[in-house]
Amino acid sequence: MTTSSRPISARARILAAILAVACVGLAVVGSVTFLVQRDRVLTAVNARLQDQVTRLQTVATPDPTASATPSPSGTPDPDGEVTATETINLDQFDSVEDYLHAVVARLVPARNEGSVAVIDGEPRFKPSTLSGFDLSQNQALIDRAVAETADGEVKRGTFNDGTASLRYIAIPVTMEGDPEQGVYIRAIDLGAELEPVTATMTTFVVAALAVLAAIGVVGWFVAGRLLSPIRSLRDAADSITIADLSPRLPAEGNDDISDLTRTVNSMLDRLEGSVDVQRQLLDDVRHELKTPITIVRGHLEMMDPTDLDDVAATREIGIAELDRMTRLVDDIDLLAAVEGDAFSMGEIDLAALTARVGELVAVIPGHTWEVADTAQGDIVGDSDRLLQAWLQLADNAAKYTPAGSPIEIGSVRTADTVRLWVRDHGPGIPPAYRHRIFRRFDRAQGKRTVGGSGLGLAIVDAITKAHHGQCTVTDTPGGGATFTIQLPVAAAELPAPVRAGDVVLQREAAE
Repeated sequence: MTTSSRPISARARILAAILAVACVGLAVVGSVTFLVQRDRVLTAVNARLQDQVTRLQTVATPDPTASATPSPSGTPDPDGEVTATETINLDQFDSVEDYLHAVVARLVPARNEGSVAVIDGEPRFKPSTLSGFDLSQNQALIDRAVAETADGEVKRGTFNDGTASLRYIAIPVTMEGDPEQGVYIRAIDLGAELEPVTATMTTFVVAALAVLAAIGVVGWFVAGRLLSPIRSLRDAADSITIADLSPRLPAEGNDDISDLTRTVNSMLDRLEGSVDVQRQLLDDVRHELKTPITIVRGHLEMMDPTDLDDVAATREIGIAELDRMTRLVDDIDLLAAVEGDAFSMGEIDLAALTARVGELVAVIPGHTWEVADTAQGDIVGDSDRLLQAWLQLADNAAKYTPAGSPIEIGSVRTADTVRLWVRDHGPGIPPAYRHRIFRRFDRAQGKRTVGGSGLGLAIVDAITKAHHGQCTVTDTPGGGATFTIQLPVAAAELPAPVRAGDVVLQREAAE
């Protein structure tokens, strides 16, 4: 998939997710803050309005002992407002008009407040100070307050005339013997009272936008930095071809991306090792098959069809070479099976395994076989594969040891190691060539033994590595070579199956 087919990059999606979370968080914080501050202002406004009832009485009776005790009560009206009732002492005034005049004169409105005294539905008195706003011109509010207080109870509510939202309280005033109906109205401009809160929220919004912009800029570069190994991985994957598997990613740091980089590098190492092994196998197979094909072709070209003896000899040579190629193909197939299969681990009786190998090698002609040591105890491994590897060592010793010479086998278990060995008394293997004999198609000093493919010891090594062990070669006292399969006891007791091919690839890649 090309980059142009992806409308939104991973970098943009990560940044969008970060900004979305930040936006939600800032919006929640701003909303909660605004609602809390707004509620505080509204609560304070309601308290100020409700306080007008008590202040209205103290204006009329400067001596608190001469006044009637206020008895406020509150019940919700159908609109959700609180209806308060209050008994007001008017004994010191002769008329409602005198009383309201005194109230308006003495109760000066604060900033963002307005008041008016209404008698019989008409505004009569208003404050002469300029600290508040003129409420006498708002006839709609006056009419509403007069109508609401017709039952003689104090009313509180909110009035919106399209230009301002006013929170008001209307206190009816009546006096025995005076037919006039008075109402004292006090209102507070909610918009003006909430203006500091609104200004604060405006400042918060501007600051939040600045924070989001900063998060966007920083997040863009941070996301790019974090994703740079991914882009390097993509570039490395694009540059890898079957001819060049060498590109690697620089692994720096200890974060998850660095771990991914090291994991990918390890995968590339295994992949390169696998390809190298396959190439080497193809080269070796081509080289091994070239010789018998050349021999058969050469003899066929020089054969005299009229000479029956020459035809018979050529036929024998051709069949012998074809048999050798068949054995080579069989060994390659066996090696592939060993390296590709998952081994079936189980408990193995070392004594029984040693006795079984002794029985099988006894039928190999040309040598005297002896079981020199028998280990006791159990190990965990694949019985069939270990038996196969041990027999391959015995067969290899029989091929390279002069006829009639003795060959010993044995097993030994110590606290840490299990050793399965085969000891011959042949020419031995020089130390300089011992590291080569376990490679595919490689032989000590390049010598070929009739019937051999050069894969026997490679199969043994693959089986041994799959059991977390190693196969070694040492000198036999008096002459000869001793091949030993060494299995660590701790590793041999692991129950998990192991792929032999993985271990072989790691070893051959390291070499």
